[in-house]
Amino acid sequence: MPDQGVPEHKEPGGADPCTDDDEIVTWWGLVIEGYHVTQERLMAEIAERFALSPASFDILVRLIRSPDHRLPMTRLAHEAALSSGGFTKVADRLAAADLIEREPCETDRRVTYAVLTEHGRETAEQARKACADILRKRVLAPLGTEMSASLAEAMRTLRESNGDANSPR
Repeated sequence: MPDQGVPEHKEPGGADPCTDDDEIVTWWGLVIEGYHVTQERLMAEIAERFALSPASFDILVRLIRSPDHRLPMTRLAHEAALSSGGFTKVADRLAAADLIEREPCETDRRVTYAVLTEHGRETAEQARKACADILRKRVLAPLGTEMSASLAEAMRTLRESNGDANSPR
C-alpha cells in the first residue's frame, strides 16, 4: 500500500519527484567525492610511474587510440577540454620529452597534427595498461563488474542528457 503522502507517479527514467532535497544533494555530493578521490589516486600513481600530468596522460591516451596515432592539434585540444594556450604548453612538454611530434598536414597548411613518436607509443601503451590495472584495483575490486558497468552506463546517460550537442564526446 503506497504511503498516503507520496504520489505513485514517477518522472521519466524512474525519477521520484518527491525525493528529499537533502537526500538528492547528498547523493550527488557522494558521486563527486568518489570521483575526485579515485581520480586523484589514479593520477598520482600515473604521475609517479610515468612523470605524466593528467593532461599529458589524457592526450597520450587519446593519441594511442586514434588511427595512425595522430590527431589534428585543434581537435585534440577541444577533446581534452584545453584552451589553445593550455594545449600548446602541454604539447610543448610532450614534444620536449620526445613523446609527440608536430606534423604539418600535406593538404591544408592550417592543420598541424600531434603524432606519437615511437617512445610516445611505448609510454602511452605502458601508461594505459597501468591505468587499467589501477582502475581494476580502485574501481572494479570495490564495486565488482556489474556495479562498475552500471556506473559507467549511468555516467554515459548523464553525459548524453546534459552534454553539449556539439561536444565530440
